[in-house]
Amino acid sequence: MIKSLKALKERARELGPKRCVVAAASDPVTLEALSMAQKEGIARGILCGDSREIKASADKVKVSLDGFEIADCPASEAAGVAVKEVRDNGDFLLKGHLPTSQFLGAILDKEQGLRTGRVLSHIAILETVNLSRLLLVSDGGMNIAPDLNTKLDIINNAIEVAHSLGIAEPKVALLAAVEQVNPKMPETIEWAEISQMASRKQIKGALVDGPLALDLAVSEEAVRIKGITSDVAGSADVLIVPDIATGNIFAKGLIYLGKAQACGIVAGASRPVVMLSRADDTETKLNSIALGAVASEA
Repeated sequence: MIKSLKALKERARELGPKRCVVAAASDPVTLEALSMAQKEGIARGILCGDSREIKASADKVKVSLDGFEIADCPASEAAGVAVKEVRDNGDFLLKGHLPTSQFLGAILDKEQGLRTGRVLSHIAILETVNLSRLLLVSDGGMNIAPDLNTKLDIINNAIEVAHSLGIAEPKVALLAAVEQVNPKMPETIEWAEISQMASRKQIKGALVDGPLALDLAVSEEAVRIKGITSDVAGSADVLIVPDIATGNIFAKGLIYLGKAQACGIVAGASRPVVMLSRADDTETKLNSIALGAVASEA
């Protein structure tokens, strides 16, 4: 079981180097992150896009392209070329310098994409100062206001990522403001329905419970004080949020105010997908590429 981001990178080095296919690789930030991953033996880059633009971007950040493969193609075709390359020869996909809508469009293409029948969802992996395990949070990056079926896909995607981290039976907490079902809070009703589904083995490979307030999900002391009986409460590995705003604010709050270290991945496609932000620091970028490498082994 991987319990820290340091252990995640160590595992990625053991498995690597994995073939990381970059869509529209003419992005200095992406090239810099992938160069670090390549030096550490985590990933080997296959760069899709205009070769002249890629070389110019590499020069900007003084990144050597030695050891990289380049699939030269017009920038407008880079997403499709990268998706085909990762489907045929790659282990995971990395977003470069192109609009997110174009990138996701290629992934979701009905004929040439990476569809599995499940929605795509983002999973943030956080290493916090007062937990001795990694915490997975979803979905704070893809699905704005998911309905019940979408939430089921989000949960199953998160369970798969947890399994790739060596968590054999992850504990999944369905987060709300309260632990009681309240008709004025629609998410509590959906969480109760999903918990019932889980109890009847309609969700496999995990223990699932909710609604649970955040304190009950992660604090054994709160569970003791409130007298809650649950297989998940107090020791959750995965936190499922009711909407994108909750997940995004929660994860970024831990990162920027709580000194949490983080990485993230998009699951639900036939290959793991990594989308780096320009605001990510160097360590976060490297952690995310390591996560892509480890998740590709699952």
